[in-house]
Parts: sequence; C-alpha cells; structure tokens
Amino acid sequence: MHTLPLSANSGRLLASLLLCVALPVAASGQAFHFAQEALAPQWRHPPAQYDRGRLRAETPLQGVALHFRRTPAQEADLQSLLIGQQDPKSPLYHQWLAPEQFAARFGLPETELELVENWLHRQGFAIDSVARGKTMLRFSGTAGQINAAFATELHTYAIPAPSGIETHFAPATAPIIPAELAGFVQAVSNLDDFRPRPHFHLSAGTRPHPEFSGYDQTIFFSPADVALQYDIQPAYTAGFDGAGQSIAIVGQSQIALSDIESFETAASLPIKDPNLILIPNTGVPIYSQGDETESDLDLEWSGATARGATLTFVYTGSADNLGAFDAVEYAIDNRVANVVSISYGVCETALAGFSLETFFAQAAAQGQTVVAASGDSGSTDCFGDSRLTVQQQQALAVDYPASSPNVTGVGGTEVSQADPAYETQGGGYWEKSNGSSDILASLMQPVPEQAWNEDKACASFASQGGDPICSGGGGASTLFARAAWQTGVPGIPSGSQRDVPDVALAASIFNPGYLLCTSDQSAWQQNQVGSCSAGFRDAITGDLTAAGGTSFAAPIFAGMMAIVNQRQGYVTGSGLANPNLYKLASDSATYASAFRDIATGGNQCDAGSTYCQGTPGFAATPGYDQATGLGTIDLFHLAAAWPASTAPAILATITTVTASSKTPALNASDTFTIAVSSVTGGTIPTGLVTLAIDAAAPIPGNPLNASGSFTYTTSFASEGTHEVLVSYSGDATHALSTGSAAIQIASATSGKQSFSLSASNGIVNPGSSGTSTITVTPVNGYIGTVDLTFSTGNNAALRNLCFEFTNGANDIGSVTIAGARAVKVQLKFVDIASDCNTDAALREPARHSPHSRLPMETKAPATTAALAGLLLAGLLTRRARRFRALAAILLVASASLAVTTLVAGCGGSQRALVTSPPTGSFTVTVTGKDSNSTTIPAASTTFQLTID
Repeated sequence: MHTLPLSANSGRLLASLLLCVALPVAASGQAFHFAQEALAPQWRHPPAQYDRGRLRAETPLQGVALHFRRTPAQEADLQSLLIGQQDPKSPLYHQWLAPEQFAARFGLPETELELVENWLHRQGFAIDSVARGKTMLRFSGTAGQINAAFATELHTYAIPAPSGIETHFAPATAPIIPAELAGFVQAVSNLDDFRPRPHFHLSAGTRPHPEFSGYDQTIFFSPADVALQYDIQPAYTAGFDGAGQSIAIVGQSQIALSDIESFETAASLPIKDPNLILIPNTGVPIYSQGDETESDLDLEWSGATARGATLTFVYTGSADNLGAFDAVEYAIDNRVANVVSISYGVCETALAGFSLETFFAQAAAQGQTVVAASGDSGSTDCFGDSRLTVQQQQALAVDYPASSPNVTGVGGTEVSQADPAYETQGGGYWEKSNGSSDILASLMQPVPEQAWNEDKACASFASQGGDPICSGGGGASTLFARAAWQTGVPGIPSGSQRDVPDVALAASIFNPGYLLCTSDQSAWQQNQVGSCSAGFRDAITGDLTAAGGTSFAAPIFAGMMAIVNQRQGYVTGSGLANPNLYKLASDSATYASAFRDIATGGNQCDAGSTYCQGTPGFAATPGYDQATGLGTIDLFHLAAAWPASTAPAILATITTVTASSKTPALNASDTFTIAVSSVTGGTIPTGLVTLAIDAAAPIPGNPLNASGSFTYTTSFASEGTHEVLVSYSGDATHALSTGSAAIQIASATSGKQSFSLSASNGIVNPGSSGTSTITVTPVNGYIGTVDLTFSTGNNAALRNLCFEFTNGANDIGSVTIAGARAVKVQLKFVDIASDCNTDAALREPARHSPHSRLPMETKAPATTAALAGLLLAGLLTRRARRFRALAAILLVASASLAVTTLVAGCGGSQRALVTSPPTGSFTVTVTGKDSNSTTIPAASTTFQLTID
C-alpha cells in the first residue's frame, strides 16, 4: 500500500500534545515460497542481515498447503480442454466444468490422497481441508513439526518498512518434499506470513488542479463519470447492468457493510449488500488497516459498474498467512462467481517458484474470468520489497497474478496533460460546481487519457512517508511464455514471453483520482472525522476520501465483464477473456470502436536517481504496448462485438441460504433453508444442491423440492464463525449458482463480555528502536476501555530500556473498544540511552514521543480513561457527527492529562547517563484489565523481545 501525506497543517494540535498514531501497514512486498524439486534453486528468503534466528518450535501454523502434481496425461488433457473451450469450431467450446468434474478428471485420485493424509497424520499434523478440485490439501501443526517434516528451518526476520521494523517469519532454507510424497505432491506453501500487497494509492489532501464538480473546486471520478468515460451508460439504457451475473472480490480484512451502503447512497445507487464468506479455518474476522480500504473500494467500484450483479466478498481471518491469494483459491475452487477480481499481487522476482496456476487453469476450465491489477510500481514492480537487493528492486519486473496467461491483467491510465486548457479550466470536460454543492455526474464528455505515471509528484512526498513510484505496471513476464492468443495486434513486441497488461483503465491519484467510502482510518486525511457521512464528504470536516491505483481499474473491468456476459447470454460465464480481447483488437474496425488506443506517456521510472538507476520502462505507442496493453475500453461497443454464447438459452439463478438462528448455542440444532430461484421469478429450478460446511468434505446429492428449496439441519461443536456454502448444479433450463450463510457460535461464557489479547514479537537493536503490535479483540460484544500493563522475565536487565505505548486518539497505555473491531496499539522499545535522561528529549515531539522506564504500570488516571472511553464511544458512532466535533476537542484535552502524568513519571530527577541493556531474548507479558469493572476477566499475552 502506498500512502501520500495529506494536508500539511492537519493534526498539528495533536502533534503538539505528543499524540501520534501507530498504524500497522501492509508489508512492502510478498515472498511466497513454493517448494518444488525443479524450483529449489530459485528459493529465496529475506536477506541474512534481517535474520533473527529460529521461530519458536511451539509456534502454531495453520493452513499450510500441499499442492498436488498432475500426471503428464492429465496435463495434456487439461491443455487440450482449455484450447477447445475457446475454439468456436470445437465440440468442447464453452463446455465448462463443475469443481467436482474438474476433480474427477484432473485432481489427485483418492488412493494417493489417502497416502498423503496418512503421512501427515504420522508427522503429527491435523488435516484442515481438501480442495473440491482435489488440487490441494491444507493442514496445521507447529513450526517444529514443519522443520522436521520438510527438512527446513523457519526463522524470524526483522524487515524494514515505512512504519518501522516489522517482524515476520519464513523458511531460511528451501523446504524439501519427502520422497514418499514426491511423485504426486508438487509443492508446499503458506510457510511464511508475508501477505500480498494491495494496489492502491491514497490521494493527497491538497489537489494540484483547480477543477471538478466539488464545491471546493476539486476533481474526482464518481461512478456516473466512469459510466460516461468508458461508454457504459448506453449499456445501462439498453437494460444491461450485470443482472444475473456474479462477481467475487477477494481480500484479507473484514469490512463494514455500512461503508458499502454509504458509497451507494452517496452515488445515488440502490442499496445492495454483498454476500460475505469468511474462509473456514483461517481464524477470526479482523479489520486490517489498508486491506479494509482495498476491500471497500473493490466492492464499491465493481458494484457501481455492474449494478445488477450479485457480489460476494471472500476473505481470510486472523490466522491466515497468504491472505488474498488464499481467498482467490477459495473463490475458484468453490466456483463462487462467474468473474473473480483480485487487486493484490507481488512481483515475479519475489515469487521464488510460488504459483497459483493450478487454480487459474481450473478457473478457465470452469468458465470463470479472473481479473487482476497489474501493479502500481511501473516497470519496476519489485520496488520497495526490502527482502530483495537494490538491484532487484530497480530491475524490470511485472506483477503476479496479472502476468498469468490465465488471468486478464489491467493496467493504469490518467487524464492526458496534452491539452493545456485542462490544466487551468478542465479543458471543457467537467461541469463546474456553483460553489455550494457537489455535482456527482460532472464529466460532460470522455476525456483523453495517457499512460499513468505520477512518479514525479509521488517522489516529492517520499520524504513524508509516501511511495515515490506511482505508475501502471507492465512489461514482459520472466516466468510465462506468450500464449497463442496474444498476437495479431500491431505493437506486440517480438519475443516469446507473456506481455502485460492486457487492457488499462484510469488509475491516477491526482488526474483525477477516485472517490470511495471506508471506515479504515488509514485512508482518511489527517483531520478527517468520518467517511461519507454527508454524501461523499465527512459531515464535520468536509473531507473527501479518495485514492488511485490499478486497484480501481481491476474491479471496474470485472464489472464490465459481467455486463458483457449478460449482453451476450453467458449465464454461466465466458471463461478467460484474453482470447476474445486480442481477437477483437486484431480487427482494425473493431479495435477503433471497442478500444481506445493510448499512445502517449509511459511507465518508466521518473522518480529520480535516488530511486532509479536508468531503468528504461515502456512507452505507450499506437496499438499494443507494455504500458497500457490494448488500451482502454468502450464498453458498449465491446459488449456488442463480443461473440454471443452458443449454449442453449438458460435462466440465471440465485441461491440463498438462511439460518434459523444466526447465533445458535454450542451443539444446538440449527436449520438452514436453501432456496434457488430464477432471476425472472417465473420458473422453479429443479435438480441438486451440494453443501460444504466449513472445511469438511462437500455433501452432494441433495434434491430441491417442488418449490425449489431444501432444508438441512446440523449443529456445531466449536465456537466461532461457521460457513455453509451451497452450490446449485443447474438443470436443463436453469444455470448453476452459489449461496452462503455464516453463523456465530458464542463461547461457553455467552453473555459475559470479555476481550482477548495477542502480540507480535519485537526486535530492537542497540541505538535504535523496535515495536510489538498488541491487538485487543472484543468478545461477546465487549465495549469499554482496557488498561494495559506489562512485565518482563528480567526486569533488572531491562531497567535501562525505554518504552512507549502508542494508540492514536486514546490514552497512552489503554485501548478503548467501541464496536466489533479489534483495536491495535504499538508498544515501542527504544535502546537510545541519551533519550531517556532529559525532560527536553521527552517533550520534544519532533524527536521522540515520551519514553518511560521498564517496567512501569501505564494506566492513565481513571478519570482520563473514563472520559476517553465515553468520548470515543461517540467518536466511533457513525451517526454521532455533531458530537464528534466537540468530542475531538475534549479528547485532546483529556489525552494531554495522560501525557503529562506519564512524562512526570518518566523523567523525574534522574539525569545520570545509563548504559544499554544486554543483548538476548526476553519474554514480555502484556496484561489487560477493564478500567471500570472487576467482573470482566483480565486477559494476557506474551511475546519475545529480542535485543540484538
């Protein structure tokens, strides 16, 4: 995630009171270690200088995956099928498979699957699930068991990141597939916790151009503007809005449905909530900053484009390592939707052999269209991945999965700067606001575009924490050969490698950027109080929430494909889009009508010599180019030119799953009613439904009754979230569809509010600082303030180590829970002796926040904590907007009392210089207690603090 600084004056009052926000950020890159005999030489782990030794042997690992190998005969059969499914002359044309059909033909046979399961049991592992396509198995165990079973060593690594040092784990040596499994197991994955990074950039608070529809003369794309820019409006007028189609958005954070509803309200769209699927066995749902923003904008803009489509959000929980990559596997393996959109990725160089190709091939065989963002780091997609060398970061690279031949990669454009009138007057493209209200549909005609490259603007913010490279990803893959369909269009480079992107849409941050709605405060401006509480604006400050990046382009194109499918009768999907895209573009007349060629700009690195060492990049040229692909889209004409489905006409269906109780008691019966209906409502579907409950084997062969429904009663023997996924297989006149329902089993202490704590390990080097992120998670609806204290296994040895609890708009050492969200606070350790000895150092906000000697109780005065809790309860209530203005002022005042107390207890009269504590590993115990109630049980957690 790339963050640009906002208003220069925002937050100065808080800064003057020594309050700072400690926000977790996404990892700067993602290494996915995919062990395979042929790929072993490619193994890559974080650089040795970041290695902090072995991961504790007892550390639990959940969702580790074994990927199965297809036989040569299976592989040849699959490739023949994929070719035939896209060949209009073949009897296999558009004959899509169901997941069970794919499993029977291309999956691991049951006899060999049993051998794998038996081997895992002998090693002490627990089996979590088997993919419906029989392409993968997930299991859980400990780090020690992984080390022994796969002849590797899992280590912890301290990785530099914009927010400081992040602690991760990964294998230090390449895992080895045991000889017993080598014949049918291809690889093991999910052995590290580096998640893929989202492809969006936050907009700066000060806009560089004085145009738009905003009453403050700012310009952003709204859904109505995009509908005009890409000629989607005529499709709406003709009755094509994606109705009967389905889109799956994948992510790695929980979302608030109220954000999606706020966006729809602000854009004058009907309220239509997405379905939510938390992948079973991935932990509890948590809100993850940055990732929540990504998920919000993906859902908002895919839904704003395909307004009649059914959206499903597939996401992972707290215990999952691969995040969005695991989510895209689930969306494909369970055929959740016709179109799947992913706005996450990693540069090919960092993949080190990891691949999702087994699943992407399954998607193509099942008729699913997979769309992926091409990345936001221009031609140098690895930039910012500190696990790679500087040379690797600055070399040409493309983003995966956009580079997959089974995926449509979507790059970025921006409004052309060639028209000098645009700079000062909007070039006559946007209607001007009257100065008192915003205009949602302000674009008056399609505006010319060029390749997206805002490196120079972004580099100017790099010193303030922003990412210096902001440009559309593209180039030639080093992993995948060029497919037969990528031909026939002028401009396609010579060579035999897969070229990226395939198409491009607007992705700019500044020219003009996109509006969105999110409760993720990491996307807010510094003085912002809320998002979309008054239209697209914050009712208190008037701020807009806006961003750019190929993260917007991908879901918009996914929405376009849903409209194409509806227009041409692809009720069960049209499969991989690329063969048709390039075939249509190879016809000059169709290219002129359905595509808009981009021939100016480029994705070369323009951020300056500090970040670039002569990396050339790629220019936008007539025809195809590696900056913008085939160009942008005229959706109405593209949909009309797309070949029509030749399958017998069938009706789209909707499968709904309703639980008799969403919160049943442990082991209590709960009845699920499955109803399948046609989108027209005039017919009743017949046939069978398959149930998949959590990670258990699917339950097939359940017949619908005369009303098109089926009931299933079960109970759940474990606490937490449980998922019931239902797949309707279709009949002669009705298409397949998928539905789901989630229920929550309360704990045995139901009715007693409580909370839990977890913490990441911390590392601090002499003369520097390190952090541990502590997460406080509410249980059973807990609301209140949790006071945090900590102690160590050797207080005497650590008496000269300084610390700081940091939590945004809250008391130091306490966390306020005002809703269902987990709240994070950072415990920062500082091994800089001179900073702990003077009041000046303690009170100088430009240098360091207040430090305190370890150990000491960090509880703020009770009156302060209580006041902060009451204030934040109001602050975090979406509708309490007027209260927030007063609360924000009072909160600053109350926070200053807490800071004063801490400073007084920290500095005192001690002036003698102290020495740094000894090196080693120390156990730190963090304890949380409710600030007002003794009946709510305390919670504690431990982490390892390493002084190296």
